[in-house]
Amino acid sequence: MVDTMALLPPFIRPTRMTRSVRRPAAVLAADGLPADDEVLLDVPDDRLGPALVAAAAGAYGPAAVLLATTRQQAEWEDRDRYAGRLAAFARSRPDWLRDWRAAAPHDPDALLVAAQLAVDRAWPSPARAELLREVSPLITAAARADDRDPVPWRVALDHARGSRAGHTYFGELWEAAVRRAPHHYGCHVAALRYLASSWHGSHRECFDFADLAALDAPADALVQALPLRAAFTWLTDGGGPGVERARLDAAADRAIALSARLPADRPWPAAEMRNLLTYVLIRLGRREDALAQFRLVGPYATSFPWDRVCDDGLGLFLASRAELRSSAPGQPSGTPENGRGRRARARGH
Repeated sequence: MVDTMALLPPFIRPTRMTRSVRRPAAVLAADGLPADDEVLLDVPDDRLGPALVAAAAGAYGPAAVLLATTRQQAEWEDRDRYAGRLAAFARSRPDWLRDWRAAAPHDPDALLVAAQLAVDRAWPSPARAELLREVSPLITAAARADDRDPVPWRVALDHARGSRAGHTYFGELWEAAVRRAPHHYGCHVAALRYLASSWHGSHRECFDFADLAALDAPADALVQALPLRAAFTWLTDGGGPGVERARLDAAADRAIALSARLPADRPWPAAEMRNLLTYVLIRLGRREDALAQFRLVGPYATSFPWDRVCDDGLGLFLASRAELRSSAPGQPSGTPENGRGRRARARGH
């Protein structure tokens, strides 16, 4: 049996394409929520949108400029998000990425997108572990291409989880990642997922890791939402012993405070965090708090977390919103709910 507490110290240290990029402001109803037909799913921001449009036309230039800018300016959270979106687009339209790699085989940004794409392609396969081992050289090349960049190390952390790497190796990757960016949210989420996978059912240890990371992070860092991710994992894992209701509420309260600090008129990168917060608040029975977050989300729905628990993520987003709008205010909080009466199931990676 793995000594879970022995694994904690290395992880704790101070330290669908939318073409429209700019749209008119959504028309709000009296309750401050946009109409259903104003809601956008995974809409790209003003920087990513042109890169996706160009990639659809077979041109990689705007994507190259975008990722080079994020790397040069150390915009690691944006870089991670953009690389993931570009890799997702390349799964169905790979020509632009193939041309980019042919033109610049050692480009750190092309290597990053290619590494993310390789992991994404291998993940659904029953032979995932074997396929992921074959792409290790690509991830290594991406990590070596720019030694400052933590995002290839986040890819490496996901890769290690999928290939069932041991704790010692994962700990070495983690140390390398946080040396580059001590509070990078993507790397922390990757570590939390590994811990949840390795310690299935031991949610208390995952909360310990998440809480300590949040305590060490700046007040406006996305890592403040890491306990919320731990709460989501517990809720979608069927619950179980070891996590008190007060700890779930504390995770939600910390994320509410973070949501209030992030600009309401700049939906990125807050949109996914607010969508996740809204889902967790619904599951906790905190309806008024959830409705307040829906107002901050506005028209910016994200696939995560809704598509992790339902085949129709946007449908669940809209239905959950409608239920809250129609319910009487002041519903008491009780046992954590399960969305629309379905058994939650975590999907994807």
